Amino acid sequence: MTFRSFHEDLTSAVRMPTGQSVLINPSHSSNEGCIHVHEGIARVYCPCEETEGMTLAFLQAGDQLQTDRLCSEGVCVEALTPLLFISNAEPNESGGFDAVNEWTLQLLRIRHLGSAEQRLQALIALLVNRLGKRCGDWCHLPFRLTHERIGELIGSTRVTSTRLISRLRSAELLVVPSNEQILRVAPTLIEGSELVA
Repeated sequence: MTFRSFHEDLTSAVRMPTGQSVLINPSHSSNEGCIHVHEGIARVYCPCEETEGMTLAFLQAGDQLQTDRLCSEGVCVEALTPLLFISNAEPNESGGFDAVNEWTLQLLRIRHLGSAEQRLQALIALLVNRLGKRCGDWCHLPFRLTHERIGELIGSTRVTSTRLISRLRSAELLVVPSNEQILRVAPTLIEGSELVA
């Protein structure tokens, strides 16, 4: 895992290119501060060696990551698309809703489905429903995940996730354009998911 450390003495608006990660260290955060995603999509993951970069959540514009709720090791934020976040935002009064907790719960629900095929379909449906959009006959997800990352998210190996993705591509339910950083997903794949986000 490669990431750079983030210190709050940097400017409050932080821009990150796709693929870059930063470690948010709780010892550098104020007790009441939070990070507010202004533009883009981010993956939040654990930096601990024991968890090997376990994904905790995905954040999009409007979501917040409360820095006073981090584990002692901190948390990493990876830009899946060009990302802009505000580092010293005031926490929203969200009535108890926490984007990170909600994502963690949904990802945990996916991990408990019976087969890898069901888990992959549920993951794709969750990502498209939360972070994608309908564009004509297809749904678009504005970023890609590696087969290894998909394996981590659905509780399988990279080899299994590659095999399952190949089946979806052969069935024309998933298209990976070679010149774009998006995924095209057939609506029927999302509608047939066991879990609805």
